Amino acid sequence: MARFGATILDAEGLRLTADEKAFFRAANPYGFILFARNIDSPDQVRALCTEMRDCVGRDAPITIDQEGGRVQRLRGPVWTEWLPPLDFVAKAGPRAKEAMYLRFRLIAAELHDLGIDCNCAPMVDIASADTHDFLRNRCYGTDANSVAMLGRAAAEGMLAGGVIPVLKHIPGHGRATLDSHYDLPNVTASAADLRAQDFAPFKALNDLPMGMTAHLVYEALDSAPATLSPKVMKLIREDIGFDNLIMTDDISMKALSGSLTQIAQSALVAGCDVVLHCNGSLADRHEVAEAAGEMSFAAQTRALRALNVRIAPDDIDIPAAQAQLEALLNKA
Repeated sequence: MARFGATILDAEGLRLTADEKAFFRAANPYGFILFARNIDSPDQVRALCTEMRDCVGRDAPITIDQEGGRVQRLRGPVWTEWLPPLDFVAKAGPRAKEAMYLRFRLIAAELHDLGIDCNCAPMVDIASADTHDFLRNRCYGTDANSVAMLGRAAAEGMLAGGVIPVLKHIPGHGRATLDSHYDLPNVTASAADLRAQDFAPFKALNDLPMGMTAHLVYEALDSAPATLSPKVMKLIREDIGFDNLIMTDDISMKALSGSLTQIAQSALVAGCDVVLHCNGSLADRHEVAEAAGEMSFAAQTRALRALNVRIAPDDIDIPAAQAQLEALLNKA
């Protein structure tokens, strides 16, 4: 089998242009990611997913950010509108584990129906009073044990629905007081505190098939952002024990500085397996694909392992599951 390109890439619109098709055929990215600009109707999304896979001649993973709340690319009235995760968990109370499973089993059903088979969730960053607003209500809780438990429920819901979960933002983004889309957060917590709290949910979920890095500096570990740090990537692999596929968060985010070529190559040298690049021009995508090249043997092995978790969805009665979730959320 030919090596996959070490990239996950996006498209500009509702269908691929001729230039995009030619580029994807040549670059052979591992997978694709969709955004709101790529979403119009169910039939249109299905056609776009088919075009993407046809370009690479295989059943490439197609991912999306469908966390619920502010970060969901599929929106009403066609698709379900979800409460932000932190609010959802609070509303579910002691029934949060079951509710989270149902939430993500229903999300998986909507994704799978469209041909989308990967979701950038669960997000097991731990919320605190200082967590930046861009992240805080996307979290599942404020302590490691409950966050890990709810992250496991979310992942199991997706896996049962034939969708690959992506654990993020490894090894923990909850202490960020800046939005990494625009700035590079610096975390000053000690290594001991990070291991005891921030890293713990990721260690508990280290068997999940894919992970996404955090663009922030842990001063106790390294001066480089985690995505670009061999020291942090070694910690993720060895201490946290995550030996499955690691994708970067979007390398076009302003937390990272340097050219796209420099960032892509630095991420791969640090130990990431695949580079996620979003929201750039076609020329930007060409640059990233050329810089990233093909996956290493180890990355290809992990990539194939991730694809193997895709199964046919289990049988689910959608209206019954919706009613069950509604009852859990509204129980006195």
